[in-house]
Amino acid sequence: MNLEINLSGLKLKNPFMPASGTFAYGTELLYHSDEVNIKDFGAIVTKGISVNEREGNPPERIAEVPCGLLNSIGLENIGLRRFIEEKWPLLRELGVPVIVNIFGEKEDEFEYLAEELDKVGVHALELNLSCPNVEKGGMEFGQNPKMAARIVEIVKSKFKSGPVFVKLAPNFINIIDVAKACEKKGADGLSLINTIMGMAIDVEKREFVIPRGVAGLSGPAIHPIALYIVYKVYQEVKIPIIGIGGVHDYKSALEFLMAGAKAVQIGTMLFIEPGIINKIINDTKEYLRRHKIDDIREIIGCMQIRKIRRVKNE
Repeated sequence: MNLEINLSGLKLKNPFMPASGTFAYGTELLYHSDEVNIKDFGAIVTKGISVNEREGNPPERIAEVPCGLLNSIGLENIGLRRFIEEKWPLLRELGVPVIVNIFGEKEDEFEYLAEELDKVGVHALELNLSCPNVEKGGMEFGQNPKMAARIVEIVKSKFKSGPVFVKLAPNFINIIDVAKACEKKGADGLSLINTIMGMAIDVEKREFVIPRGVAGLSGPAIHPIALYIVYKVYQEVKIPIIGIGGVHDYKSALEFLMAGAKAVQIGTMLFIEPGIINKIINDTKEYLRRHKIDDIREIIGCMQIRKIRRVKNE
């Protein structure tokens, strides 16, 4: 049984990995959890890294809502230097591909991050062009096909260590137009989708639950939307897609693969069940055995919308 996947040259032992921001820097559970075996992951995706340290947004920054989670972290992180000095040496020794998610407020910040991470041999980059929880950067780049393509072009000119994936969300954009523009400028893959903009209100206090008002919605509530977008974009681009959004078990993960994604990221569910990725890997193996499938690639993109045969009324 083969679970191996090749993402534009990035070889994964299986298609399953954590989503950026939900597994910190990928090192925190190395020695403190019996239920999480990081070395079995297909890859590790770090939380977003910026040039300088960021404090993020003030609390409250997370709120549970029916079937999901609102977050407005604001890309809090330790910055490039500390990441390279403190986190990368540990990640490099794991034997698991590491995808570093990066964020910038200006074009030259993306350029600098790409150049410096290329020097230390990071395996791949994920460009965050879709975060709804910051004032500058974030969705600003991802809303405009030309701007998104420009960031891809800049990063690709500096980062030679591995593939570059672009993370997009459907907030106020035609995501297919942006995806095609990124592909044209050399993007090696797409991560679909980031959180969807949402909010919650405390009716007793008559206040926003998240002080900033707007936050990013994740979890099972967005899974059908993410699945639809992956399916539609898969019809339009040739580069690999990483499916993200509301994965909570092996079935919801396999849905992404069948819709056309080549790999899957698991996010919100990690807060509830830290060992969910290992469980999905094991349950997927059992699924393949049960259906007598030798290679997981057989199910990628296997879905086609059935044509309904209309019967004329007599």
